[in-house]
Amino acid sequence: MERKQFGLGDVVQMKKPHPCGTNAWKVIRMGMDIRIKCTGCDHSVMLPRLEFERKLKKILSHGEEQE
Repeated sequence: MERKQFGLGDVVQMKKPHPCGTNAWKVIRMGMDIRIKCTGCDHSVMLPRLEFERKLKKILSHGEEQE
């Protein structure tokens, strides 16, 4: 299975929606752990990279472009 390419500032969709009703999250920190922020209520969650990649459904929009 091909790994999804995501970057800092990307808005992603996870498999399960947040309790506030929104299913869009913004990637605000990358490293060994990924921190994502809910676009509906601004709640942030930190997940290990492997768990984040497993729960990621698709990338909705790309943030800052890497050169």
